[in-house]
Amino acid sequence: MAGILLVEDDPSVRTGLELALTRQGHSVTACASGEEALEHIRSRRPEIAILDVMLPGIDGVEVCRRIRRLDQLPVILLTARGDDLDVVVGLEAGADDYVVKPVEPRVLDARIRAVLRRMESVASDRITFGDLVIDRGALKVSLSGREVHLTPTELRLLLELVRHPGQVLNRRYLLRAVWDHTHVADSRLVDACVQRVRAKIEAVPAEPEFIHTVRGFGYRFSPP
Repeated sequence: MAGILLVEDDPSVRTGLELALTRQGHSVTACASGEEALEHIRSRRPEIAILDVMLPGIDGVEVCRRIRRLDQLPVILLTARGDDLDVVVGLEAGADDYVVKPVEPRVLDARIRAVLRRMESVASDRITFGDLVIDRGALKVSLSGREVHLTPTELRLLLELVRHPGQVLNRRYLLRAVWDHTHVADSRLVDACVQRVRAKIEAVPAEPEFIHTVRGFGYRFSPP
């Protein structure tokens, strides 16, 4: 069971998803605006936030940005069908996943459980690549002695790349391994997450030393 914050301004959608997720065993707190969401997170942090992109006042993307400034709370965005720009902007803001509306509750439940699984511990050991140190037991990353704050999804992606040094991992493989997705159209999840990880661990993200793009194939972790 997960403690979920559901933020949706449409009363019928909000009520329907709240009931469906409760039936799946989750503890759901629902609110209708970004302002309410941020206040709730400050007073009682949930395990995961589900944010509609099109919220009145502070929209879902801005709520995600504000969460990311202070917290690595997992975030899933609810987007309107065909709004690719919303998806891309949301992922760049730090969202862990997205679900297209109208939402199928069982799909949303599966995405919630997949995101939360990324927070589980992995095999314990410590790997050093120059100034980059990855502690897989403590689930921490540091660069030049300073901790790098990665979201659970960003950390899972980095760990998956590190498990296969020098190998090219295609987007479909990474979707399955990190997001538990199989739909190739979701490959933008991979690209956006790689960009965010590069921004945090690369000295010059546009000229990466660790995570390299292999055009037409995917990504390769090749430390200098």
